[in-house]
Amino acid sequence: MSDIPEDLRYTEEHEWVRVEGDEVVVGITDHAQDALTDIVYVELPEVGTSVMAGDGFGSVESVKSVSEIFAPLSGELSSVNEALEDAPELINDDPYGTGWIVRMRLADNEVLGDLLDAAGYRALLGE
Repeated sequence: MSDIPEDLRYTEEHEWVRVEGDEVVVGITDHAQDALTDIVYVELPEVGTSVMAGDGFGSVESVKSVSEIFAPLSGELSSVNEALEDAPELINDDPYGTGWIVRMRLADNEVLGDLLDAAGYRALLGE
């Protein structure tokens, strides 16, 4: 069973979103990192990039495959987790903490409700 924190929102593409003040933090879920296995490289986007919900903005490479990371919401990328450049395994070790990928300023806070809650994500996974 995957770790699915109750206080986060989720996408069908296995990204998570945590609201922190006027920004959101985005990463990939425990389920996604487990399916990828050992993560060896993370392609991070440029700070200041504007993204639309559903746009690919980076990728995660594991010993098994490469997976694109999709923007869960529309907005501007305000920071990236530069620690992942030297230690991509942080995503495996702590996907909801030190393994975060980007911070975003949202174009519209109302769309948070369009994301899955923990129960909805569990149902998506069949757990």
